[in-house]
Amino acid sequence: MNTDPVADMLTRIRNSVRAKQTKCVIPASRLIEDMLKILKEAGYIKSYVREEDKVQDQLVVVNKYLGKNLEPVLHYLKKISKPGRRIYRRYRDVKPLLNGIGISILSTPKGVMTDADARKNHVGGEVLCEVW
Repeated sequence: MNTDPVADMLTRIRNSVRAKQTKCVIPASRLIEDMLKILKEAGYIKSYVREEDKVQDQLVVVNKYLGKNLEPVLHYLKKISKPGRRIYRRYRDVKPLLNGIGISILSTPKGVMTDADARKNHVGGEVLCEVW
């Protein structure tokens, strides 16, 4: 049993990118799938596919690399809000990460969204992770 599925997802992706693997497998949940959708739209991963299973569905993530040297697009994945210490931000306090180079992913009452979308929709929430 995993107590923090978001940290598990970030660790699995981080480890597969460092090992220069093309794919990684993550246990599926709606929150994880929403976060992967944001990472795909932002261009940090190539794609992801949900595979049905009798016990628990799996999400297969295809990592994105640049050039022949397999330079990863993802350089930094950090979990911000943790089970022992939740971090919440009002929309006024949500700032661009690295002047807009990176993204923060927030869980808001209107769903999971990036920091830019949260500012645009005037909604705050729990800061799940930072990516660049």
